[in-house]
Amino acid sequence: MSKNVPIRPRAVLVGVQFPGVSDTEHAADLAELKRLVHTLGYDTVATVSQRRSSLATGTVLGTGKLKELAALTGGTGVIKSGARDRTTKARERWEAEEEEASAEEPGTEEPELEASDAEDEETEPAEDAAAPDEEAVAQRPTVVVVDHELSPSQLRNLEKATGAEVMDRTGVIVDIFHRHARSHEARMQVEIARLNYLAPRLRESTGGRERQQGRGAGDSAVELDRRKIRDRLAELREGLAAIEREQDHRRYARRDQLRVALVGYTNAGKSSLMRALTGSEVLVADQLFATLDTTVRALHPETRPRVLVSDTVGFIQKLPHDLVASFRSTLDEALEASLLLYVVDASDPTWDAQLEVTRTVLREIGADAVPSKLLLNKVDRLDAAAKEALLARHPDAILLSAHQPEDVTALRQTLIRFFEASMVEADLVIPYASQGRIGEVYEHTTVLTQEYDETGSKLRVRGLPAAISKLIQAFQA
Repeated sequence: MSKNVPIRPRAVLVGVQFPGVSDTEHAADLAELKRLVHTLGYDTVATVSQRRSSLATGTVLGTGKLKELAALTGGTGVIKSGARDRTTKARERWEAEEEEASAEEPGTEEPELEASDAEDEETEPAEDAAAPDEEAVAQRPTVVVVDHELSPSQLRNLEKATGAEVMDRTGVIVDIFHRHARSHEARMQVEIARLNYLAPRLRESTGGRERQQGRGAGDSAVELDRRKIRDRLAELREGLAAIEREQDHRRYARRDQLRVALVGYTNAGKSSLMRALTGSEVLVADQLFATLDTTVRALHPETRPRVLVSDTVGFIQKLPHDLVASFRSTLDEALEASLLLYVVDASDPTWDAQLEVTRTVLREIGADAVPSKLLLNKVDRLDAAAKEALLARHPDAILLSAHQPEDVTALRQTLIRFFEASMVEADLVIPYASQGRIGEVYEHTTVLTQEYDETGSKLRVRGLPAAISKLIQAFQA
């Protein structure tokens, strides 16, 4: 008999709604987790959610919800062996009472199943019920993804109870970064974050705590693995520091140039906007964290002085701290920019919260002091009333679609006017002996007029005060 095996692995999402988190915010968190899971290559077929004051100490969910989750994956719903949830009997009774109370609440969510899954679920299995057929087993979810960061013991306990692979939100994001990293620098940054995540989650295999003969000083296999991770982390940090020094030199060389940094939530349309503004062939994909490498290109058609545009890594809620630290050199592009463009997907109902996430991360590195403009992207998906409402709330914002040439042209003119407002005019005299360096003037300023006399070329230029001051000093030397 042929088996209908799904092409993509099936996953169940698990979320706990804490007090103070609205139903809308909780639903948005789970929707975002679903997109992350899809980007990782899984299909979400069910969602299990529960209202709790905190995560259950050892198993995240309460007893009842844990059994519901296990029913979907074919697990037992209990921890049979190994480390147990260290919960007192009094706490167990309290959690059972809380479980009953939450079950009576009308807003408590039940697992959202596809039709095929709903048919497989039984409330009270009969003693003589036949074993599920092979097709039903093949249709079961094999992965459980929890919308919270879990401890190693919570991960192990959930795997024992559900019989499925268990991932937390941090692990999903780290894996996505690992798959999407392309440049040598990005791969090193992601590997640092990945090793920091994996190190405390290394597990002893059966008999693994026995001393290994002839290995180290009697260390266990896990202890040796952790030592290797520490050595590898030291090697990666040393290599990354060398790359960052090179980047610092490049940024220093660009310090007098006009720089615009595109910042914002992941999948807000930064790369599409980058391609439209610069004409560069950067990767554009409708998925989370498609861009991990900073790309710097000149505004096209080029202006005088040149305006450089950089596309940065996207942000997301609950972004792991190790990833923020690893991508610090990437975020420095935003810190040293002349202007930040906060790119927001205006068609997303949670864009306000997404914008706040971006502002919070940039505030942590001190980039909130950089001049900025708000770009409400993807407005082609909105009706006229929605656009008017956005303008009423943010009258200084720029509404555009990166796929509309006229919107991109208008943004380009806005950028030029922004920089021109801080420019000044000055006279430069270039001696005939230095005519070979006149290209520096055209690169960093706009030449308004040019005349010649016995001393050399006399130019009337317009540019940034710092650039003009540097040119004057250069040609007077």
